[in-house]
Amino acid sequence: MRNVSTSRETAIPQAHHGSGMALSEFFLFPLGLVALLGAVPLVILYLLRPEPVRRTLPTFRFLADAAGRSASNPIFDRLLRSLLLLIQLLALVALVGSLATPYVLVPESETVQETVLVVDTSASMGVRDGGGTRFDSALAAARDEVSGTTSVVAAGANADVVLRRGSATDARAALDGLQASDAPGDLRSAITAAASVAGEDARVVVLSDFADDSPWSDAVREARARGLVVQLRQFAGGGQGNVGIVDRRFSGTNVTVTVKNYGDSAVTRTLSLAGTAREVRMDPGDVATATLPVPAGGGRVALSPGDAFPPDDALYVAAPEDASVDVLVLTNDENRYLTAALSVIPEVSLTVDNPPTAVSPNYDVVIYSNVNPGRLLAGNVEAGREIVADGGGVAIQAQEESPNYGDLRLVSQGSVETNPTIGTVESHPITRDITFPPPTEYIAGDLRAGQSLVNTTGGTSLVAVERRGAGRVLYYGFMEDSSAFKYNYQYPVFWKRSVFYLAGRSTLSELNRATGGSLATGANQTVETPAGETTGPEVRLGDAGFYRVGDERFAASLLSEAESDVAAAPLDGESAPADYPTRVEEREVPDPLTEWAALVALAATMVELAYLRRRGDL
Repeated sequence: MRNVSTSRETAIPQAHHGSGMALSEFFLFPLGLVALLGAVPLVILYLLRPEPVRRTLPTFRFLADAAGRSASNPIFDRLLRSLLLLIQLLALVALVGSLATPYVLVPESETVQETVLVVDTSASMGVRDGGGTRFDSALAAARDEVSGTTSVVAAGANADVVLRRGSATDARAALDGLQASDAPGDLRSAITAAASVAGEDARVVVLSDFADDSPWSDAVREARARGLVVQLRQFAGGGQGNVGIVDRRFSGTNVTVTVKNYGDSAVTRTLSLAGTAREVRMDPGDVATATLPVPAGGGRVALSPGDAFPPDDALYVAAPEDASVDVLVLTNDENRYLTAALSVIPEVSLTVDNPPTAVSPNYDVVIYSNVNPGRLLAGNVEAGREIVADGGGVAIQAQEESPNYGDLRLVSQGSVETNPTIGTVESHPITRDITFPPPTEYIAGDLRAGQSLVNTTGGTSLVAVERRGAGRVLYYGFMEDSSAFKYNYQYPVFWKRSVFYLAGRSTLSELNRATGGSLATGANQTVETPAGETTGPEVRLGDAGFYRVGDERFAASLLSEAESDVAAAPLDGESAPADYPTRVEEREVPDPLTEWAALVALAATMVELAYLRRRGDL
């Protein structure tokens, strides 16, 4: 017996790694077998139970002694003679087995249906229709189309695969998270994305108003050519006679708003912004414009009365809190081309002064142009440094004899060179899309600090910029008497961009965007959006309203004639039949035997009670 025990002790460690996998072939929860340890105290109890008192009869004494000598092991004989113990052990094993959930594998057939839902989330789905919107109706219908395997694609400004082959529960949760945006949609891209997600035997269900002007029907034909079943569900109720804002443009501190009448009758509408109102009258299909002054800080242009499509009844306008850019030109020989270019910028408040003079640090930008070196005071240069430190800007124009600007000068003063060739022009908000003619003369020099935007082939910088703390510095290397750039129509554009750059201001065109685009904000930059806070480096402009990035506020509005044309044509014969392919999968699944194990435990318990009754213990 001792040899057998030793053999078992050495065999268990060898099978330890595979024992869990072996038990999992018979039990769903093998850990439940730990409860078998409860049999140990039961067996010990029976071993320690005292023997009944025996009386020796002389007649059978020799027979009893012989029987005692032939027994191999009294302890195990006691266990074998205890029928009650065996019954209790059987009940315990059956009960523990039910906890571990024994099972057998049985074949099962399952009908698998795969669905890809394309839900239009573009602005036109926000048209009010009865008690809800088109989007509400489409979302309710989408929930009814959910199958065992479902993918969800949102058709907004971008095609977003929200869920890829998830369960029915996952699909309904994904649908609950969808919202209609204020941006134009791209239904074609969404259908193409759905076709790429769909399996071989899947169906694609498109739920939209189909007011999208993209060639979505081409994507439907391509998907059907692949053998996919494509069903189209249209939700185009409401929106009759829509009138909406479809465009805007900025000129100085004014905004000109364009309104279109999509209805079949003449209408009169009022456009209002910060207490200023303009009335427009339009015949069917007409377009009208109205110009409104933009207040400091911007505001919201309201088109009233409104209609069933609210997104194009408002235009959000962002503007700086201080609309004026105060510019000082310090010169002893006024460059009238420069001052003329600055004076035509509506946002610029221009001052021209001649050194020596007292310079106030309250200006946003100081431009040093054609300054007599002997008349420029050290305090005039120091005022420029103070303006840069306060977040403003300084521009220095090259001249043959230059004053000592110290660290404000980005390019060193060298000799006068002639007839250069323009080399590279960097893409920068100041120089983008501007053609710079080469000057006849220029000041050669090395770049001391900052970034060179316009270079000669010889390596001299003609335009350079540097961000210095909160402020900015610009070097302009074109001497007016030696350059034809002052005659170029892009010359005022260059100086407008330069002044706004130096002042740290964005133009109204830069601050105001159309929904559907994006806003570059920088990595981990917190952005306040109409829907709440988010982080960069890029934020989608999906909702109309104001976006704040640091100290700067941007605006996004729906500006789309196609999206405002919400009266979509009905689908003539485009929808597919209601039947769709399914596939049958054969697989083996576990069939739990818990109830059988429980019945065995119950039967053993009943037998135990009957035995105790028969023995007289009950």
